[in-house]
Amino acid sequence: MMHYTNILFDLDGTLTDPREGITRSVQHALAKLGVDEPDLQALEHFIGPPLLQCFMHSYNFDEATAWQAVNHYRERFREVGLYENQLFDGVGELLQLLQNQQRTLFIATSKPTVFAEQIAKHFGFAKHFKVIYGSELDGTRTDKVELIAHLLEQEQLPRDATLMIGDRKHDLIGAQRNGLHAAAVGYGFGSAAELQAEAPTYHFNSLAELHQAFVG
Repeated sequence: MMHYTNILFDLDGTLTDPREGITRSVQHALAKLGVDEPDLQALEHFIGPPLLQCFMHSYNFDEATAWQAVNHYRERFREVGLYENQLFDGVGELLQLLQNQQRTLFIATSKPTVFAEQIAKHFGFAKHFKVIYGSELDGTRTDKVELIAHLLEQEQLPRDATLMIGDRKHDLIGAQRNGLHAAAVGYGFGSAAELQAEAPTYHFNSLAELHQAFVG
């Protein structure tokens, strides 16, 4: 069933588990603005969506304050948080399988491209991807709909031969608004309810299930 020649992967929660680096960097940013948040688990909803909007919605910051938060976040993330991250078990094997099948792989992430490239290089999976598409540091293309539209245009990919894989609703909405099929993965940070609400083309609970779909 997996006839797609181009596969777009979300990064955080789909390829890697960035929980520690992201939540600690958000905690650092909040502390700088006088907000004490001792519970890192309470910050996991920051994993995946655009940071600026997340700070605005979660803490009622105006845009200027939210940008301060993003900049404080990046101070820590750039130096430390990038590396508080790990590949999910089995991702390396999956990427190798897809490459062996002659599929072309891309990353499509709301994270700034500069950080996404560093992470992919540091953890040794950059080699599997043709191009890594992320946002700009000024916030351009943090929206998954715009990001995926930009990627499709740049790469001239036929929609019916392209699949988006991700763990949050933003990935599924971004795919569907651009006429792509979407695969939701249940091992990341989106709840089953969040993912099912977007009616993805495929829903894989585990990485093993996702891998099996491409073997079959």
